[in-house]
Amino acid sequence: MDKNIFFSSEETIIKKNELFFIIGPCVIETEEITLHIAESLNNIAKKHNLNILFKASFDKANRSSINSFRGPGIEQGLKILKKVKEKIGLPIISDIHEPWQAEPASKILSVIQIPAFLCRQTDLLIEAGKTGLPVNVKKGQFMAPEDMKFIIEKIGSTGNEKIMLTERGTFFGYRNIVVDFRNIPIMAANKSPIIIDATHSVQRPTAENGTSGGNPEFIHLMASAGVVSGANGVFLEVHPEPNNAKSDGSNSLKLKNLERLLIYLKKIYNTTL
Repeated sequence: MDKNIFFSSEETIIKKNELFFIIGPCVIETEEITLHIAESLNNIAKKHNLNILFKASFDKANRSSINSFRGPGIEQGLKILKKVKEKIGLPIISDIHEPWQAEPASKILSVIQIPAFLCRQTDLLIEAGKTGLPVNVKKGQFMAPEDMKFIIEKIGSTGNEKIMLTERGTFFGYRNIVVDFRNIPIMAANKSPIIIDATHSVQRPTAENGTSGGNPEFIHLMASAGVVSGANGVFLEVHPEPNNAKSDGSNSLKLKNLERLLIYLKKIYNTTL
């Protein structure tokens, strides 16, 4: 394999010398909104020659409140994500919460994601690894960066070495998250691509009576600092109208503000190479 490539699969190539992006809404709300966001991302990707993976959850199984919107579920959600991939042409990433979901999800997804709260679940990691797809694991807010090597070992036990790690912040008391940017080079020592989650890092968990608040004005700072610290990828949740989003609107970037940020981040990355 080319020494400048972390790994490649049928639909996804992650290069060591090229910044990539994981972008989309927190959750699939409707097919119409999902396709609209994906088409906007694809236009930006083509215009600026960017490697963008489309993300959206089919089920937000870890919402704080029983009354919170969870999404359409795996069956309908995967149908919508399949349309994004086939009609628009973007690679697809979404998270699974239970081991049995890995197999059906792998038929549609380009990359499987493991949520932060579940990053140590051995059976979930192994089933994700068995699919042969790239696996992105979000570092739990309770995890030391040095301990992510054990996560890599679990997935690697299946023979799958296409593993990415995402930094999304550490609990700083209740209802607050901070990012220790030393985590990025520490995790990079494992020779896996590292992603900075610039939107969940500004989240304030359950700060709004059972739903999360956030400080989206700091998204650009988190993304920029992550790239400067050595991140290979940037994770961003976007929405046309964050105030009306059904999940994570308080820490989402407004879609119309995305293009300018991506251009800026690409410039930073090329300067730091």
